[in-house]
Amino acid sequence: MQQYLQNKKGLVQGVFDDVYDKYDLMNDFMSLGIHRIWKKDLMNLMNPSKNKVLIDVACGTGDIAKLFLNLTNNNNRVYCVDPNKRMISKGKIKLKENKNINWLVAPAEKLPLKDNSCDYYSISFGLRNTKNLNKALSEAYRVLKPGGRYLCLEFSKIQNPSLDFIYKNYSKLIPLIGKKVVGQKNPYEYLIKSIDEFINQEDLVELMKKNKFINCNYRNLSGGIVAIHSGWKI
Repeated sequence: MQQYLQNKKGLVQGVFDDVYDKYDLMNDFMSLGIHRIWKKDLMNLMNPSKNKVLIDVACGTGDIAKLFLNLTNNNNRVYCVDPNKRMISKGKIKLKENKNINWLVAPAEKLPLKDNSCDYYSISFGLRNTKNLNKALSEAYRVLKPGGRYLCLEFSKIQNPSLDFIYKNYSKLIPLIGKKVVGQKNPYEYLIKSIDEFINQEDLVELMKKNKFINCNYRNLSGGIVAIHSGWKI
């Protein structure tokens, strides 16, 4: 499933080249500062055990990797994968003390890992930035071991009309805030548009099923501002 906006040449790469140094601040704007709680919810749902391997795609500066390793007393390994070299470089500096992370520059649609090599796959606020949803999901399925779990945290469709009205009006302010604080407006305009154009919760469940995942479901957080999708490989 191609995503039109994300297939504009160089658009997504340019967006994150512009904001990589303020990536964590950007997530605060986009989520009203709640993204850290949502990421902890993701890890609680994953409930990782020791001696496991996680691949975290669209890893940004490594928030998920840090939470994952903290939960397991650094007895696990993480592949942090992101298509943006600058983002990876910032993550390496941020988590330089942790030796259990392998940093890889690659898109979600073409992961540089062997088949059946990971116990968990996570992607947070990155699936909507991929060029092809089917390819991203099929690659997730490929690298997971049988019995492995797929977890996706992503901005979604708000199901409360009052909350939807409030958030959409807040979203109009985000590019202006970005211009004021970060000095960039266009990246935030893209990110808001990418949220608006992304598929809804049920459609993503169906897409996961088409890509062989089983027991697919989702959990809305904050009224559906974001959702966590879960599926399993057999």
